[in-house]
Amino acid sequence: MVETDRLEIRPAARIAGVTSVPGDKSISHRLAMIAAIAEGRTLIHNFAASMDCHSTLECLRRLGVKIERSDSSVIVHGQGLQGLQKPSRELDAGNSGTTVRLMSGILAGFPFESTFVGDESLSRRPMKRIMDPLRSFGATIDAREGNYLPLRINGGPLHAIDFKMPVASAQVKSSVLLAGLHAPGVTRVHDPVPSRNHTEIALAEFGAHIRTAPNIIEIAGGHALRGKEFSVPGDLSSAAFFLAAALAVPDSRLRLTGIGLNPTRTGFISLLEEMQARITISQLSVASGEPAGDVIAESSDIAGMEIGGSWIPNIIDEIPVLAVLGTRARKGIRIRDAAELRAKESDRIHAIAENLRALGGEVEEYPDGLFVPGGQRLHGGVVDSFGDHRIAMAFAVAGLFADGPVTVKDPACADISFPGFYELLNSVSC
Repeated sequence: MVETDRLEIRPAARIAGVTSVPGDKSISHRLAMIAAIAEGRTLIHNFAASMDCHSTLECLRRLGVKIERSDSSVIVHGQGLQGLQKPSRELDAGNSGTTVRLMSGILAGFPFESTFVGDESLSRRPMKRIMDPLRSFGATIDAREGNYLPLRINGGPLHAIDFKMPVASAQVKSSVLLAGLHAPGVTRVHDPVPSRNHTEIALAEFGAHIRTAPNIIEIAGGHALRGKEFSVPGDLSSAAFFLAAALAVPDSRLRLTGIGLNPTRTGFISLLEEMQARITISQLSVASGEPAGDVIAESSDIAGMEIGGSWIPNIIDEIPVLAVLGTRARKGIRIRDAAELRAKESDRIHAIAENLRALGGEVEEYPDGLFVPGGQRLHGGVVDSFGDHRIAMAFAVAGLFADGPVTVKDPACADISFPGFYELLNSVSC
């Protein structure tokens, strides 16, 4: 836990060692939520340590779910598809959009009122994208200005829908599929571009009647789910910061063990490979439908590239550190079609541009992305996290290869997704 309003990151001579990162946040959220409406006990090993996933557990407790936690393991005592209880107070999601958007799909089918609240950042993030399809199911759902927290759900009997996603979004897709568990008949989702499929995998593992085909997912409502045992792989989005550091700092070689390698999440690694980065995968295995393995990264002279279109849903979380890495690429990195970044924990496009300029970097900002010219040397300086964990961590990485120390303002926001991030970064920095 960082207990200072500023943290200085000094340049590293190299990045080296063998280490692991905490459990995947996306998978941890989903396993806990589905376990809560399954029958029987679910044991989850290597559950994510992030504050966001803690928010999910706390919301489930307020819905009457008994949860035990010991170190990195969590036991969820499932209540079944009809067993959640009306909360006696608001459901506080903290900073976690995943908690609100996915759990809203679950609560749409329960015959009581529940209200989600969150911190200042989450209260600015749009919710209409899940409200519209949940209303199509028959739920009554309202929000401040029709789009923002507090979000109030009056659930009840639902009917199956055929939903065409306007844009690819794993959270919207997941919300619809989870609501479909309560809707008699078959709910069908048309996904324009493949997005993260952790929800589909988890539902299948719990015994849901789910069928997937190219760009279509179908789920049959009313079928009981069964608790079981899971082990969560390491979070690739968290690993991305360490991989980028090893690529950028000379004479580096870093091995990250047990990293989740779901094909809908490995766009970051695929991009690095296209840019001629020295990335190697080994020890590949599959557990509970999720592939995992070791990822080795070595110092590389990367080419750079233009990134847009179908790449974006797969690498949306890694764009801040990709932009930082772009300063080291020969041709730089141009990112388009990523306007969604402006509605994350911060306006990430603006935050990236402001911080690169604060370190003497050149950057061109677009409404839907940015261009970072290659071959730049970043100077030391002061950057602002904007209260955004991924911005804080991306610019901590910049500090490892800048010409002088980089001071990150409000570094503690990294704890939202990665408690212990700075300590682990220091442990692999020589």
